[in-house]
Amino acid sequence: MVESLQGKGVVVTGAGGGIGAALARRFAAAGARVVVNDLDAAKAKTVADEIGAAAVAGDASAIVPEARDALGGTVDVYCANAGLGSGGSEAAPEEVWATAWDVNVMAHVRAAHALLPDWLERGSGRFVSTVSAAGLLTMIGAAPYSVTKHGAYAFAEWLSLTYRHRGIDVHAICPQGVRTDMLAATGTAGDLVLTPTAIEPDVVADALFAGMEENRFLILPHPEVAEYYRIRAAEPDKWLTGMNHIQQKWEATER
Repeated sequence: MVESLQGKGVVVTGAGGGIGAALARRFAAAGARVVVNDLDAAKAKTVADEIGAAAVAGDASAIVPEARDALGGTVDVYCANAGLGSGGSEAAPEEVWATAWDVNVMAHVRAAHALLPDWLERGSGRFVSTVSAAGLLTMIGAAPYSVTKHGAYAFAEWLSLTYRHRGIDVHAICPQGVRTDMLAATGTAGDLVLTPTAIEPDVVADALFAGMEENRFLILPHPEVAEYYRIRAAEPDKWLTGMNHIQQKWEATER
């Protein structure tokens, strides 16, 4: 059972809307003291004002010191939620690949680097990584997103196996489609693969809280992803053939 969140210091990046805003609201409703981060200062302030939180605008890679100060010196839970849904193939410009890597992976690494010394000294801390089912599976039409979300999942796994005996809890949230601006930006590929089973951001927040209560690493707001992940691991050629059929279907719609 997760300990009470009453009075705990929580940081949520990319919380100006979508999943991040839903997480911030859920933590605030549980009695936590929340820092709402977003690149868009106005969006961060709007959500923060709504829930009685502090707003810290700016790049999620570098906000830990300011967020810690806003919480009076202690961060208990860090939600690495900010993400970039970069589409394209291997031919996407290198700057697209580099930015996706920086936002979707290195921002998590930098946050952990800043947080862990204090957490390890205290013997407690909780790192929540918003990954995506693409990090477990893949996503057609979005090589930079899929590859970097695999990296985000791998880093969350590494944190968990390395530090769980020292009081650090790690959760990887891996939803499929969620009704956010990012989903709207996926275009026809998202319409084909994600939109039919898309859920509201609040459902993701509920899934995280259920997973924290059970101390589960892997959070699957779409339970069917577990079976897809099993098939991918046990029968990779079968899984890849099935995904290729979806790729061909998408290509046909693009002609």
